[in-house]
Amino acid sequence: MKVKIDLDMTAEEARTLMGLPDLEPMQQRLLEQLEKQVSSNMSYMDPEAMIRAVLPAGAQGLEKFQDMMWGMARSAMGGGSGGTAKSGGAKSDTKKGE
Repeated sequence: MKVKIDLDMTAEEARTLMGLPDLEPMQQRLLEQLEKQVSSNMSYMDPEAMIRAVLPAGAQGLEKFQDMMWGMARSAMGGGSGGTAKSGGAKSDTKKGE
C-alpha cells in the first residue's frame, strides 16, 4: 500500500510544522558581525598586502607548484622521486638516452 500526501507550504511553515527552530535571526546577526569585522580589517590592508597574503611567494610559489606537479608526473610514470624540475628533469633525460 502506498500513501501519498502533497503539502503546499513554504519552508518556514514546514520548519514550524516539524518543530525546527528558526535560525534566520541568528544567521543575520552573524552576517552583520562578519561584515563589520571584514570592513574594519580592510582599512588596515592595502591591495598589495592582500595580493601578498593570497600569493605568499609570488613567482616562487608558482615555480614550487610547477616543480611539485612535475615530480608527481615523474613518479606516476615510474621515474622515481625527482627534486626540482631543473635538476630532476635533466638527470632523467640523460638516463633515458643512455
